[in-house]
Amino acid sequence: MNIDELCINTIRMLSVDMVQEANSGHPGLPLGAAPMAYVLWTKFLKHNPQNPQWPDRDRFVLSAGHGSALLYSLLHLTGYLSLEEIKRFRQWGSKTPGHPENRETPGVECTTGPLGQGFAVGVGMAMAERFLASLFNRPGHEIVDHFTYGLVSDGDLMEGVAAEAASLAGHLKLGKLIYLYDNNSITLAGETKLVFTEDVAQRFEAYGWHVQAVEDGNDLEAIARAIKKAREESFRPSLILVKTHIGFGSPRKQDTFEAHGSPLGAEEVAATKKNLGWPPEPKFFIPQEVRAHFQKAAAQGRTLEDDWQAKLTSHEAAFPELRRQWEQWMNLELPRGWEKEIPVFPPDPKGVATRAAGGKIMNALASHVPFLIGGSADLNPSTNTVLKGRGNFQPPRTEETTVQGAESGSWSYAGANIHFGVREHAMGSILNGMALHGGVLPYGSTFLIFSDYMRPAIRLAALMKLRVIYVFTHDSVALGEDGPTHQPVEHIAALRAIPGLTVIRPADANEAAEAWKIAVQHKEGPVALLMTRQAVPVIDRTRFSPAEGLKRGAYVLAESSAGPLDVLLLATGSEIQPALAAYQKLKEEGISTRLVSMPSWELFEKQPGEYKNRIIPRETLLRVSIEAGATQGWHKYVGTGGEAIGIDHFGASAPAKVLLEKFGFTAENIVSRVKALLGSAENKNT
Repeated sequence: MNIDELCINTIRMLSVDMVQEANSGHPGLPLGAAPMAYVLWTKFLKHNPQNPQWPDRDRFVLSAGHGSALLYSLLHLTGYLSLEEIKRFRQWGSKTPGHPENRETPGVECTTGPLGQGFAVGVGMAMAERFLASLFNRPGHEIVDHFTYGLVSDGDLMEGVAAEAASLAGHLKLGKLIYLYDNNSITLAGETKLVFTEDVAQRFEAYGWHVQAVEDGNDLEAIARAIKKAREESFRPSLILVKTHIGFGSPRKQDTFEAHGSPLGAEEVAATKKNLGWPPEPKFFIPQEVRAHFQKAAAQGRTLEDDWQAKLTSHEAAFPELRRQWEQWMNLELPRGWEKEIPVFPPDPKGVATRAAGGKIMNALASHVPFLIGGSADLNPSTNTVLKGRGNFQPPRTEETTVQGAESGSWSYAGANIHFGVREHAMGSILNGMALHGGVLPYGSTFLIFSDYMRPAIRLAALMKLRVIYVFTHDSVALGEDGPTHQPVEHIAALRAIPGLTVIRPADANEAAEAWKIAVQHKEGPVALLMTRQAVPVIDRTRFSPAEGLKRGAYVLAESSAGPLDVLLLATGSEIQPALAAYQKLKEEGISTRLVSMPSWELFEKQPGEYKNRIIPRETLLRVSIEAGATQGWHKYVGTGGEAIGIDHFGASAPAKVLLEKFGFTAENIVSRVKALLGSAENKNT
């Protein structure tokens, strides 16, 4: 057995032993895909186990995250993980969870598992690489020059998110994106021919990809030739179809779905080891020559990073100001005075839509936050999320890419405006990839209703605690005539249900400014800004509390007296306006009332208990919430004696003013409900 075969079988058997010891996992993919992974990791992948965060490392994404045992075997052999962690596969507190998690395991670039997500994340990584390279590289001083690799499966390529991302990657000509396709024709339910008959190669060629096929997944030379050729392709992302055998080496389970998602069993493990010429004992056996071989690969990584550090030093000597900016970008460091140009909006009863105010605020920030990059799913004119004067992220213009209406010089990888097209699924995942890559602060925008399309990616962003900003506009039934298909009802509650996602729904333009300040500074997870389509009055802050109270999630906007409270009103977003009018009426009638603006539950819950009780006193039993969305969750704040005014049904097609009146978001209805509750409380007390 030569050294290559010995190394490949070590990867296979480590993976098999991991799954068998845990009595849980997926042995089929590691057995079949080990050769291609070995070739990539030992002959091409640029990485340094001693510094997993080296900025110019190649990225590797295991999109088929169920094959995590394969990745953990590689990470152990190259020096990222201890053997003890390998033996604790899928156990409590281990660094080897069931699917790869980037915050748990050194060397894991991305949390994967939901199929298709890793595929799209890799596209985002490749986009970030091109963006940073175009801004920081100079002839002879290329400090951003790396590839994004991925291992994808049949299941990944069936997912819609992968199709969207592949289409965009082909359009953007991301030549430094290379995916190895584990083409084993097996899914959990059986053979792919039951559900998957299109010609994958032709499909990706139609997307604009460079496509190659390797007919034997054990042919190391053919795999190496294909990767080398893919690296030489400058203007097309690459897909290499590698024909593999799931469960390779297993006498009874090779090429069957049984090898996919469950341990082989002790008898079959022994038979597989015998079939591959591997000693039955000990478990987790690693020949010394294999360790030595992988240590050479790790040592090469140190040399490569040392060479890069020398380039960085030379770059600094030639371009000191650019190097200063590089450090700022890599750390997402906000410069002094970054907020000084954020507009302050004067009181205005006619008001402005928070989406329109948000556009002005975002552009004021962008002039001081150059690493802000993003766009929308074909809705820039409606979401107001264009970065003015920052160009379009597109392949450099050629005769082939010239389009009517494109400004001269506006097409470049240095452009900060990404045109995602009508691809919300891919947009969410691509934002994750850009954030994971580092050096950029990505944002994406669409209507709130379409956050449903992005939910898997938003959930993963929260799980990974990524710095991503979502701008969701048209945030309630007040978008009007488009009707219930476009009117979000349950979406605010659904977003709040995601652990680690900070949701902010500002009440007016000045709260929108404070929300954006939070968004660009927040370091522990994504932030969703929910903005109105309709104009909302700009609150007179000389009469009411300053908008900076938003940073604490909830604050007292107005209070009618310093004495005991009769009623507490809680509202968010555009519903602050009818709540404010109701507050005035109640005050005039001698009902002691407090109005709390509560734009963010998540920020509020992070406050000390003393502050939370001061804003929402426990002794005030009569509390009423007002929000044009599902009431789910509000009872935590209004209690059993209060009431949540909301909308727990779908909307209708009519002008916004009519809808708000019909659905009860008026001062008159709020006052009526409060009085009814007060009357009911008095009757109980008597």
